[in-house]
Amino acid sequence: MAKHKEDKTNVMRILDRGKIPYTARSYQESEGPEGTREYGVHVAQALGLPPDRCFKTLVARGASQGIYVFEVPVAQTLDLKKAARAVGEKSVQLLHVAEIEAVTGYVRGGCSPVGMKKAYPPVFHRTALDAGTICISAGKIGAQVELAPGPLLELLGAGTADLIVEEG
Repeated sequence: MAKHKEDKTNVMRILDRGKIPYTARSYQESEGPEGTREYGVHVAQALGLPPDRCFKTLVARGASQGIYVFEVPVAQTLDLKKAARAVGEKSVQLLHVAEIEAVTGYVRGGCSPVGMKKAYPPVFHRTALDAGTICISAGKIGAQVELAPGPLLELLGAGTADLIVEEG
């Protein structure tokens, strides 16, 4: 009987080259509302993880036309003013869905901060460093990688900042 070979994504190959340990995680794709807070929470639940340990990738364009990558917990909303301050821009706006693949090389719902077409400056919400491990997209819908945040941020040259809308 032939052994089942794990399907490695480009994200996994980059992490392997960087000698960054990770655990490949998968979830059943659903007809849920991709790109929404509810979908991200659904993914976290499918992985058996709290939503504050699963991060979604949001890509924005600054007033200077620069592209930036923001990683926030899936149940949270990116605060565009805080995001702009974090990258030294006057303002930032999320990319239109139609632009995501052309700019990043990833489809909506499978966008990862690792392995984009170009190395855009990434910023993680400050709570990323609070957990032993976090989950990010493995570069395709239905696949995530769970890993320690420190080595990931170092690989990406990422910073941290307060990036979310305060509820209440």
